[in-house]
Amino acid sequence: MALKRSSIEDTTITATHSQRFRIAASTYLNSAPLTWSFLHGSKRELVDFFEAVPSRCAQLLASDEVDAALVPVIEYQRASNVSLVPDVCVGSRREVLSVVLVSQNSELENIRSVALDESSRTSATLLKIIFREFLELEPSWTTYNPNLREMLSANDAALIIGDPGMTFPREGLKVWDMAALWQRYTGLGFVFAMWMANDLHAEGARRIDFAAARDEGLASRLAIIDHYTTSLGLSSEIITRYLHENICFSIDEDLRRGLELYFLLAEKHGLIPKVKPLKTL
Repeated sequence: MALKRSSIEDTTITATHSQRFRIAASTYLNSAPLTWSFLHGSKRELVDFFEAVPSRCAQLLASDEVDAALVPVIEYQRASNVSLVPDVCVGSRREVLSVVLVSQNSELENIRSVALDESSRTSATLLKIIFREFLELEPSWTTYNPNLREMLSANDAALIIGDPGMTFPREGLKVWDMAALWQRYTGLGFVFAMWMANDLHAEGARRIDFAAARDEGLASRLAIIDHYTTSLGLSSEIITRYLHENICFSIDEDLRRGLELYFLLAEKHGLIPKVKPLKTL
């Protein structure tokens, strides 16, 4: 049976009498093990799933149009009345591959203008931290649709995330992996996104059990690889390595320390008002 699934890009969510839990997430490859159970597995009848890019997921959760969403982690510091689902994340301890800064000819230290992927919140903040804290530079920032050609036509560099960040031709371009840059300067892993739930719907989120959904998704990696090999046009070897080596879906001490430092530096550089303590379901 097919899941009731909608795209937020062209759909307005309205209140219904449905008792099903409303969740929003992107269907990028990097989040596939976290969403697979809701789309194809044992939890598909428990939720109404709305597909949206990460920045839009943050908006939907903030406006209470969904009960929980897979949200860029920086938005936890900007949101009110939300809690984090513990231990479940989209993170990386090394190269992430799908979150990259791209330039045609500039060295990192010579970049003066950057086009930011409008889908991004966490990565855009991360990039600003890297420039301000570690390079002591302040390029101009402009937000674009994720079209690399257009982004680079008027800027020294472009930040692009998700599936578009994995599938563009890299020949003749300089590419910096954002998780690798963070690791270079801090020695720590990085958390890009986590499930967050509106506090009014915390009990429902606990019943959903996002950790169990993640585990089911990880057990379904062969099906995920088959699906995305077709949809992205990447080899099964690349996707297999990506899901096993580049992306991690649980938070260990390294990632927790990286997340805490990221929030502290975001506050230091005026990118969030004040660090608030982590609150989990």
